Amino acid sequence: MDQISKSELYYPNRFAQITLSALEEVMGKNGLNAILNVAHLSHLIDNYPPSNLEREFDFAYYSMINLALEELYGPRGGRGLALRAGRATFSDALRNFGAMAGVGDVAFKVLPLAQKLKLGLPAMAKIFSTVSDQHSTVEDHGGELHYVIHQCPVCWGRRGEDRPVCFIAAGLIQESLKWVSGGNEFRVNESECIAMGDDVCRFVIQKEPIG
Repeated sequence: MDQISKSELYYPNRFAQITLSALEEVMGKNGLNAILNVAHLSHLIDNYPPSNLEREFDFAYYSMINLALEELYGPRGGRGLALRAGRATFSDALRNFGAMAGVGDVAFKVLPLAQKLKLGLPAMAKIFSTVSDQHSTVEDHGGELHYVIHQCPVCWGRRGEDRPVCFIAAGLIQESLKWVSGGNEFRVNESECIAMGDDVCRFVIQKEPIG
């Protein structure tokens, strides 16, 4: 697997630490070590980033981990692992930020579902734009919300793909919607991906929950 050049765009150490811990939980220590070796990130074995919000984890590292998942487990297997890791990252890392953004308090919890989505998803996007170099925005398209990542760590440096690849991000959005909505599951489909040559990574969310 070729190495992806550093981006000089960063995630906070805490988010990276939690993603690595989530992957270890999902695939075991040996499985994660194999991923890190294939991704040219063996320096992270038994040496996760510290639990702070310093922006020091390069987007290229995230992208190489995502690519290594596909290389070792195939597109389908890699996708499942990436989704689970993304969901776990939200559960562990961002829940506290959600409370800070005002989407965890009692007044928010009693709002109708449509209002929760309208307020909650942009609050999540703002957190990412504030604490990392991942600039995210939300667009309302009637029956759909579009979560747009303008600089995406998950596919950084990749081009020429024939399908979207940002499943860690999709899992994270799924879990954030579940939390914001009070337990509902939503369809999240990546319709545009920078790795396919698009300008942004765009995730289409149906406002009606599944089931």
